[in-house]
Amino acid sequence: MKSTMSLQIDTTLLLRLVSQLQIRGGTQDVSEVISSAIELWLREQANLRKGSDPACVRGYQWKKLFLPEGTELRSWSYGENNYARVVGDEIIHNGKPVTPNQFAQSFARSTRNAWEDLRVRRPEDKQFRPACILRKELDKQEAQSAGTGTAAALSDTSALALLAAFQAQLQKQPVPQAPPPAQPRDPTPGEGWDLPERRKYRYRLEDVAY
Repeated sequence: MKSTMSLQIDTTLLLRLVSQLQIRGGTQDVSEVISSAIELWLREQANLRKGSDPACVRGYQWKKLFLPEGTELRSWSYGENNYARVVGDEIIHNGKPVTPNQFAQSFARSTRNAWEDLRVRRPEDKQFRPACILRKELDKQEAQSAGTGTAAALSDTSALALLAAFQAQLQKQPVPQAPPPAQPRDPTPGEGWDLPERRKYRYRLEDVAY
């Protein structure tokens, strides 16, 4: 027999979970769903590389694009590729820290847009990719997350509204009243109760015809 223990969960998060279970259908066992979510998180953590904990990752934050340590940047100028590398929390080119814009302008005779000019290869990438494409992918992910967050907020609002309506309905229901106690029977004879019985004979229904 498996042992279990209680966990504290934020009320809003629990309402979101219950609302999602109602939409999806199937099992409605909240404990089972929470256990499945923890198992999924553990499997994902097992697939991460050693040292990939966000608290330990170093790199350069270029606007919304994060370049982890070991990322290579490439700029093409007049038939020649120039390279820079993220070391620690800086981009190093020719032994000096530079910004992406400074690196893009290093070999140009005109103003360049670093997002359009630079190619990036992060440690997990197999090839160089334009920085502008990476930024567009981030914008798309943020838009999708915003849509999901809005839907979740609406679900939370609906769940809270249903809960409030249910509580209000309970408050409106009348409290059942106990029936009044039975009144004691009055033994005093009423009018005519003391008159003599006028009926002297009793007949059976089957003897009426004879």
